[in-house]
Amino acid sequence: MEPSRPRAFADQWCAAWNAHDVEAVLAHFADDVVFSSPVAAALLPDSAGVLRGKGALRHYWTEGLRHVPDLRFEVLGAYAGLDTLVIHYRNQKGGLVCEVLRLRDGLVVEGHGTYLASESDTDLAGTGR
Repeated sequence: MEPSRPRAFADQWCAAWNAHDVEAVLAHFADDVVFSSPVAAALLPDSAGVLRGKGALRHYWTEGLRHVPDLRFEVLGAYAGLDTLVIHYRNQKGGLVCEVLRLRDGLVVEGHGTYLASESDTDLAGTGR
């Protein structure tokens, strides 16, 4: 998916998440992806919140879905930069989240899960990502 089509990318990404299809989500990511998230830090403390490679991301997301079986996202907006895509969404608890994704050749090579500042002091593991 080209970053010039941010909404199409975001809708495919969201549909894969809502189907709880980790492999379909991972199809958007490069093998050498680096992803950071405060939820990863809470869920997998040994990671310090940074996942390197698809295998680590697969483990994190599989574990996340195990902890949040009702996970569901609603895309609120998708924003494109030169090689960056931001997906703004609401999770199943009503929490507002942005995924900041840097792409190369249509695949995510770097990603960051970011959370509304007022929610960052709550239990992020309960937000589902």
